[in-house]
Amino acid sequence: MNELLFNDFRWLNKPGKYNVDNNEVVIVTEAQTDLWQRTYYGFRHDNAPAFLIKKEGDFTFHAKVVYKANSLYDQCGLLMYHDKDNWVKASVEYENEMISRLGSVVTNLGYSDWATTDILSSVSEIWYRFSRRGHDFYIEYSIDGKVYKQMRMLHMHIIMNAVRIGVYACSPLESSFRAIFSEISVGECLWQ
Repeated sequence: MNELLFNDFRWLNKPGKYNVDNNEVVIVTEAQTDLWQRTYYGFRHDNAPAFLIKKEGDFTFHAKVVYKANSLYDQCGLLMYHDKDNWVKASVEYENEMISRLGSVVTNLGYSDWATTDILSSVSEIWYRFSRRGHDFYIEYSIDGKVYKQMRMLHMHIIMNAVRIGVYACSPLESSFRAIFSEISVGECLWQ
């Protein structure tokens, strides 16, 4: 994997409080920020801050996130974003003091889904790998940065030559927290 220079990254919904240096990206979330489209709830939210780089072809994007969410729905992780109707996020979403949701949302053609598994809320750091092969994607996570487990395999319904991939954090309700992203890299696709 190749370490990335952040010169090629661009903000989607630039946050009011953030820091970017050579080794890490820090996002301080703002209240009422989220990514979700239509399904079940009916609402459409597309205002979560994300720091993204444009990539073509097959690749694996990797990042570590350290966080201390403490309010319902606070979340942070990776985002692959094409437009408001076509994107994928993988994150931990805070539920309560005991349990959070390790999961992913795939939004195809303007409708979001949500797939989760429980994770202890005491977990405060996690690593992600997000791989692309053609129009298919593979998401993995690790609790120790060494052993990765599958979260999801998915297909995007529209043709995307280039995608924007990176990190995001948001607080859908009236809260705020700090997410620190490091070990950000991109390289050859590790999905066999």
